[in-house]
Amino acid sequence: MNAHPYLFFSGTCTKAVAFYRDRLGAEVRALVHFRDFPGAAPDAGDKIMHAELCLGDSIIFASDGRRDGGGKGVGYAIALQAANDLEAERLFAALTDDGVVEVPLMTTPFASRFGKAIDRFGTPWMVTTPQTATA
Repeated sequence: MNAHPYLFFSGTCTKAVAFYRDRLGAEVRALVHFRDFPGAAPDAGDKIMHAELCLGDSIIFASDGRRDGGGKGVGYAIALQAANDLEAERLFAALTDDGVVEVPLMTTPFASRFGKAIDRFGTPWMVTTPQTATA
């Protein structure tokens, strides 16, 4: 069994997928539009029904589907474990570009680098480098 986070973007999924591909190196393995289904609404346009993104060995699903509550994500974050401090710094800089820094990237008792951010699409992220890793 596997569990995968599923992110809902309420109309900005195309931009989010491109952002994660370009800034984090995500591989886009699937991209299905609402318009591709029989009986799709005439206004379905380019909205994404389902996307599958691979970040290293991890998979994240995404959609323009329903997102209740709007605004910033609450009660979850996607954790990215970087291979080293330089990668952590690169990832954190990418995610905070037009985003919000919640906890600046720093050294902690449990990580060589740790930081929390909310990206420009409202997705919360935690970036860490294991304590034993170095730049």
